[in-house]
Amino acid sequence: MKIAIACDHGGYRLKEVLKASMIAQGYEVIDFGTNSEDSVDYPDYAYKAAKAVADKECERGVVVCGTGIGVSIVANKVDGIRCALVHDLFSAKATRQHNDTNMIAMGGRVIGEGLALEILNTWLHTDYEGGRHDQRIEKMMAIEKQ
Repeated sequence: MKIAIACDHGGYRLKEVLKASMIAQGYEVIDFGTNSEDSVDYPDYAYKAAKAVADKECERGVVVCGTGIGVSIVANKVDGIRCALVHDLFSAKATRQHNDTNMIAMGGRVIGEGLALEILNTWLHTDYEGGRHDQRIEKMMAIEKQ
């Protein structure tokens, strides 16, 4: 699986930890930056990762900023993206099972590395349930076409 990843300065350290874990697990990771803790604007980086997922260049994406809020908002502006801001294991699992999310956002200043890695792995290894959730996702995605 090819995974896009991006961050701003507030998420840089956590992005590097998540990226290393995914690479160690055999995922192909495309890093859209940033590549330091120097101050940058998160929309510039989150958009690139979301666009790669929307254009099917990557199957899923991970975005990180200080809180996860800004990058999740940016990602969800891109047609075809369903990005969830997640800071707990229950939500990481539920958002894949029920919402078939193709991106996840986390806050580097909100959660620790250990929990973030557990969230990432839960999200990556949880399948979409389909069934009753299909029509809800269809309705959600139809909003983009209005």
